[in-house]
Amino acid sequence: MRSIVPDSARPANLDRRRLLGGLAGAGCALALPMLAAAQHVDASSLPAAPERIEIHASPISHFQRSRPDVKRFGRLEYRGGLVLSASSARFGGWSGLVMAPDGSKLLAISDIAGWLMADVVYRAGQPVGLKNARLGSLLSRRGQPLRGKREKDAEGVALLDGSLSNGTLLISFEHLHRIGRFPVRNGMVHAPTSYLWPDARMSRNQGIEAVALLKGGPHRGSVIGFAERFTRGSGYHTGWIWIGGKPRPIHLKDIGGFDITDAASLPDGDLLVLERRFRWTEGVKMRLRRLTASEIVPGAHLAGETLMQADSGFQIDNMEGLAVHRGPKGETVLTLISDDNFNRALQRTLFLQFTLLPKARTGE
Repeated sequence: MRSIVPDSARPANLDRRRLLGGLAGAGCALALPMLAAAQHVDASSLPAAPERIEIHASPISHFQRSRPDVKRFGRLEYRGGLVLSASSARFGGWSGLVMAPDGSKLLAISDIAGWLMADVVYRAGQPVGLKNARLGSLLSRRGQPLRGKREKDAEGVALLDGSLSNGTLLISFEHLHRIGRFPVRNGMVHAPTSYLWPDARMSRNQGIEAVALLKGGPHRGSVIGFAERFTRGSGYHTGWIWIGGKPRPIHLKDIGGFDITDAASLPDGDLLVLERRFRWTEGVKMRLRRLTASEIVPGAHLAGETLMQADSGFQIDNMEGLAVHRGPKGETVLTLISDDNFNRALQRTLFLQFTLLPKARTGE
């Protein structure tokens, strides 16, 4: 994950576009040191045992700023969203997300090796808050909190088996590129039991960003992961499917210079991929693509279907986490969360939910 100042961040009485334009025009000389300081939170301050925290939630009534009555965006329909905050200095940096099958609970992981467990409160199908929140530390195999950027840069999470109360998580890391199996017992994340490893040398800060468990298709039950940006000039992002414990490459077309930030499998095995692009002159953008289950095989070069793309005219930030669950009427619900880089002056933690509309018909 790379630090950004997204166009969606608004200090009081300061227009977002003027902010970004001013930073870009100044050559970022002042902004970059400020960002580096803002995103540095000492992981040693994370508690070894989980602590309860209170989370404040402010509603986001509409997704597109200039069109409050519009609900449909591409293949998605906006359900509701929240701006989340907490007094704890350890709250933020959320880079990966899992939702309980019915959406009643979430687990998020941060890039300082923290985890957050909370119940999601709804009203008339819209998220209105989080309660019973607990914040804890990801542990090493020795049972100690992870230390140093090389160990603790957690970026993606998926549920391998069981539930968020008692199950197993897959958590991907950058710098020391790996995917760990972390047991969850009685709602607490315990030390990992083993790791999966990619077979490539990647940039420290652009490694395995997305991880998912394929729920259908030719390789149902396999783990799939994608690097944030590992193209080697090919025009395709690199990912891996672990088959028989061995990583096999798969490729996703690089469209428009977006980076991959997360992925989540649908029940039929189709894969959703969340992407982000940031440029000082244009602000932040996000995109969601859908890959067809039957095409997700080793060696494939995929492009997928774009479900939605959004820019700073929408309520987005540095969108890094993606999860899927079933709504009360059986509908497929997508949840996104943003990484604020612990930069609360310029960024926000957003929690957004959308209904995934039926797949496009031929010729539509």
